[in-house]
Amino acid sequence: MAHPKRKQSKTRRDKRRTHYKVKRPQLATCQTTGEVHLYHRAYYVEGALYYKGKLVKEAEVE
Repeated sequence: MAHPKRKQSKTRRDKRRTHYKVKRPQLATCQTTGEVHLYHRAYYVEGALYYKGKLVKEAEVE
């Protein structure tokens, strides 16, 4: 197993870690309903399930 010869400084370690960031989720607006949702995800609007602007499952009425 590889072992470092010298201790890596905090500055050097932190420079490497600057690229590990949380990115904002990319959002889309449905052309059919106008609902804002995550890309490639199904979403509910008033109890009905939509995907890519198409109705997948209608709202259940009790």
